[in-house]
Amino acid sequence: MTVGFIILAHQDLDRVAQVAGYWAQRDHPLVIHVDARASDDDYKTMQDQLAQFRNVRFTARRACDWGKFSIVAATLEASRQLLDDFPDVSHAFLASGSCLPLRPVEELDAYLGEHAETDFIESVTTEEVIWTVGGLDLERFTLRFPFSWKKRRRLFDRYVSLQRRVGYSRKIPDRVVPHLGSQWWCLTRKTLAAILDDPDRERFDRYFSKVWIADEAYFQTLVRNHSSNIESRSLTLARFDFQGKPHVFYDDHIQLLQRSDCFVARKIWPRAGKLYRRFLADELKTLAQIEPNPRKLDKIFASSNLRRTKGRAGLKMQSRFPAKKLWNLQQTCAPYSVYEGFSDLFTNFETWLEKRTGTRVHGRLFHKSEVKFSGGAEVYNGCLSNSAKLRDYNPEAFLSSLIWNTQGEHQSFQFGPADKPEISEYIANDPNASIYVVTGAWAVPLFHSSMNFQRIRRIAARYQMVEAKHVAQLRDHDTRAKVRVWTLAEFVENPMPILQSILDGLDPGASRKLTEVPKMADLHGFGVFVQKLKNEGMNPHSVGDFPLGDLPGRKKPASRPYVVR
Repeated sequence: MTVGFIILAHQDLDRVAQVAGYWAQRDHPLVIHVDARASDDDYKTMQDQLAQFRNVRFTARRACDWGKFSIVAATLEASRQLLDDFPDVSHAFLASGSCLPLRPVEELDAYLGEHAETDFIESVTTEEVIWTVGGLDLERFTLRFPFSWKKRRRLFDRYVSLQRRVGYSRKIPDRVVPHLGSQWWCLTRKTLAAILDDPDRERFDRYFSKVWIADEAYFQTLVRNHSSNIESRSLTLARFDFQGKPHVFYDDHIQLLQRSDCFVARKIWPRAGKLYRRFLADELKTLAQIEPNPRKLDKIFASSNLRRTKGRAGLKMQSRFPAKKLWNLQQTCAPYSVYEGFSDLFTNFETWLEKRTGTRVHGRLFHKSEVKFSGGAEVYNGCLSNSAKLRDYNPEAFLSSLIWNTQGEHQSFQFGPADKPEISEYIANDPNASIYVVTGAWAVPLFHSSMNFQRIRRIAARYQMVEAKHVAQLRDHDTRAKVRVWTLAEFVENPMPILQSILDGLDPGASRKLTEVPKMADLHGFGVFVQKLKNEGMNPHSVGDFPLGDLPGRKKPASRPYVVR
């Protein structure tokens, strides 16, 4: 039982020569077709390298275009030469120039000896095909494709669309029941000879010359007319991604390829020297009793495709960046908290919260002049700089990188109307964000400021306008973040339950009853300040209904105690 190999090559002919030499020196005949577009010098070098083997043949070179019948024509010529020149060949194995044997060829001989009458070729009716990309299944057989998809794609698409609109359809010949499948097959001599010598061969070739991607349809269809025992699977490990492009195997895929138990794999990266050294070695591991099963790796490849298309939450890759909306990705990889107004109202809020919760609490990460990391760090996890200029180049990427680089540690940061507003929409649409807002708290630092009051009024009006727009965004029905909003008056009236609810939200399972509280800023006279803003023509409505007990002539109401119960 001897298997002969047909190799279709078009580049990296030095690697083709290595693989061909491996099979040839083990007394297995080969017929090689090299694309006419390949370098003549490389072709001559390969011929010289294989000249020592009397069981190697080369067919006449022709230019092969992807998706066109020229690939099938080259295969038919090589198949005829293999059968004519080597009468002892019992099976023909079709391989590409980027294929690599994974198991000793003697095992392939033994396996085919046990399946002497079996043709291994993926052959599935068009109704059952689920892997085609581009919407052409049965239409491959009924439309015309005179234009190259790779070279004249726009013309190709327009011509297909035109045929659909006018209702054009080619008649499928008698004895042709369209089937599709992998190009890489292993056929018995009897079946392959029957296809080559079929009395209707000329008619079939003429019809398939207009079929789109005929190399996935010609043998897969005609084998049904001649084979008595078809195994609809390939002995070659070949996998494709969601775009229909082949997965490429590199040096770090050694263990994966060994697990496949297949006899041959494609597509091997030409510079994967470790793979070629490993699988072309004389001491290649024997797996004679193991059934080749490319499908056993389906779970890994499915996971690979899912990782490429969906990715990981909070991690943007080259294949999906920057079109995040197209891929519907989650912006960040872990929950985080945003506090608005708390650092204005409390003098030591960041320190208190870090100590109380054990989480990482940053200052104003989106401050206009500087990124205020926790502890005043200039460079944070993942080499994130505190440079506002670098951050502002892509604020969204800055935040998602911070959360990604600090996985396992809850991150919090302060935000307010004085900060860069570009990040607002991003955090509002992030389901990982928990946003706590005390509206009007920006007025507390202004209250303690020594600036001219007219300037204070202008700043207050600007802050309130920015905050109102931000809060409206947070309350939009499309907001995905968890949002809680209080006015300054509501918060000051009863701060303890609010602070307790925030702690409970960080870790619902932990019991963190407040035993100490952050130090609140001095608000004595703040009511008068608010009224003065009103008197100057501004309505600080975001502050809420703040008590006016400090106004002259008014009796100061008793304030509620700020104590721990």
